[in-house]
Amino acid sequence: MAENTLYHALVLNLHQPAGNLEHLLAHNEPEARDILLAMERIPRALRDEQEFGRLHLSLSGTLLETLNHPDFQNQASSIVDCSALLAQLSSQHAIELLGTGYYHPVLPLIPPADWEAHMERWQRCARRLFPRSAVQGFWPPEMGFCMEMIPLLRRCGYAFVLVDSEHVQPVTPMGWETLRYRPHVARFGDDEIVVIVRDRELSSAQANGTDLDGFLREVRARTQDCEFAPLVTTCSDGENGDWFRNATPGGNFWDAFYQPLLNQVRSGASALRPVFIKDYIEQFGVFGEVTVGPGAWNTGWNDGRDFMQWTGTQAQKNALTRVDEISQAVQAALYDAAPTGSRNPELLNLLEEAHWRVLRSETSCNFFWGDAWVMRCHADLDQACECLERANACFA
Repeated sequence: MAENTLYHALVLNLHQPAGNLEHLLAHNEPEARDILLAMERIPRALRDEQEFGRLHLSLSGTLLETLNHPDFQNQASSIVDCSALLAQLSSQHAIELLGTGYYHPVLPLIPPADWEAHMERWQRCARRLFPRSAVQGFWPPEMGFCMEMIPLLRRCGYAFVLVDSEHVQPVTPMGWETLRYRPHVARFGDDEIVVIVRDRELSSAQANGTDLDGFLREVRARTQDCEFAPLVTTCSDGENGDWFRNATPGGNFWDAFYQPLLNQVRSGASALRPVFIKDYIEQFGVFGEVTVGPGAWNTGWNDGRDFMQWTGTQAQKNALTRVDEISQAVQAALYDAAPTGSRNPELLNLLEEAHWRVLRSETSCNFFWGDAWVMRCHADLDQACECLERANACFA
């Protein structure tokens, strides 16, 4: 490629909490329809763009669970063929999947003892639904990241992780453009991982709607002093907001932005070229070392620092405290049951249900909406406690 080529890594996140699409389909079908069609539009928009189209896609485990459930597939069949949608997401060469946490938790806010279960459950689900996909990158739900996650990410086989530009600080001396537009290494103890830095401002434009010419001007302005081939990474939700849900031809991200971009790439009129992150790293490598402070991406008025979107009220704090307490109780019960569990399937089933109830209680949406959804967290924790009580009776 020419020396002045600018590389663009597009990342979209898709998530629906457990039961939400089913509820919307029964009680607010227009919104369910908008969400499902926004998802279906993704592989359709890229179907004929295998040469130049490049998309990194994260799908939460709860969303995959819903789309793969026969009852939901039947209920949604007049809107979208969910089985075909999953097959298309798996087979298109223009789409690369990113790993994530199954129940979409803000990982730094939940007990570290639960991190591995979220990651392993998602990986098992992905291997079943997308057996031909080699997943190299990790999408932290809500871009919630802390350095303590690095050893587990590496043990789970991830080569790189997405982080938000607001929280990245250089260890190796480097300028602003280098920090934001090159991959780097972050280290925790003896483990290291490549971090890919999301451009926060350009990502907000991607999420809320922007014209291609204005986007390209901004990219050129931000990268004009780069003495290297810059990697501009933009990350947003892919099914929320009018920019992605609008089905009017020419009125959404795919018709009004991405397709015109690919047309320019095809004709040689644009210096911005879509790229898979793994291919960029293979060609250009990584630059230096950085550290990443704990934080999330920006959510409306909240800048992601201190995770205030999820911890700003006393009800949110109380729920997270209870999550930690009951998670510890479940982990202790699982440990105590290990020597005898194989001889007591009822005990194992009760503890497994208690465990996944705790994991589901940690869903980010339970905290994202202030106090409105916190009761969903407590409902799962109540069920986990009931299972623990019954499991204790098995020990007696």
